[in-house]
Amino acid sequence: MLLNRRISLFYFLRQIKFQILLLLAFAVVIGLFDLHPAVKQISLPLAIPALLGTAVSLLLAFRTSQSYERWWEARIVWGGIVNDSRTFIREVITFLPGQPDIARAFAERQIIWNYALGESLRRVPFSEKVQEYLRQNGIESINIPNALLDLHAKQLSELVQTGQLSEFRQMQLDDTIARLCDSMGKCERIKNTVFPKSYSLLLHTMIYIFAAILPFGLDDSQLVVEMLLSFLIPAMFIAIEKTAIIMQDPFENGPVDTPMTALAQTIEINILQMIGEKNVQPRKVSEFYYEM
Repeated sequence: MLLNRRISLFYFLRQIKFQILLLLAFAVVIGLFDLHPAVKQISLPLAIPALLGTAVSLLLAFRTSQSYERWWEARIVWGGIVNDSRTFIREVITFLPGQPDIARAFAERQIIWNYALGESLRRVPFSEKVQEYLRQNGIESINIPNALLDLHAKQLSELVQTGQLSEFRQMQLDDTIARLCDSMGKCERIKNTVFPKSYSLLLHTMIYIFAAILPFGLDDSQLVVEMLLSFLIPAMFIAIEKTAIIMQDPFENGPVDTPMTALAQTIEINILQMIGEKNVQPRKVSEFYYEM
């Protein structure tokens, strides 16, 4: 999880400022309209807006639950990537004893794979570390992380052909690569599967209908209170939905993003220590964010 050390209320308000302004104007207009002589005598039982508010609350609960599940699934997948990356290099070191150059080649490629996967999911340009590795090894592909896994498999096949690795041990290493590929596919599925827009449209429609009928169920003698409630309750619904929208996309490089770069740095440190690298630098802690 990525949390700002000084979480600002203004960050969240900026995300919903247009909806807040619209609801404020809407509450004032509908409140004044309720005082018009033509509609002043109209009075709805409070149970009607309460029923609609309950329906909106249930839909929001479902939306928030689904968004959290997507966020948590992304974190679980990256937890698996951390474990499988360590396992893969440990197997390489164990199955190829006395061959540090080969172990280092696999380790460097796995380190780059983690960075490349995170940056490709965020759809940001590759970092200088990744670009330098790709240039040095002449790697060109539309899907760089997948190409790096292909190179893992290709090198294992060459080691079997030269008799440096048994077929049984190759199968074990291939199984770990398959799990890494499976995790990559899960991340791509989460990234490319959007939450249905029709669901947000339905929620917004119901919220504004609720805001429209709420004043007719309140006491007209308290105009300010009527307008305030007509604004605050729908605004609360909008805020909850916006929270779900922010959380439903865990690879968008935002405040609640899955901390893929921090996890890749952790994997890099672990792998370098496993291959006997000296003077490994500790992971840099962000000045502005907790990375967990």
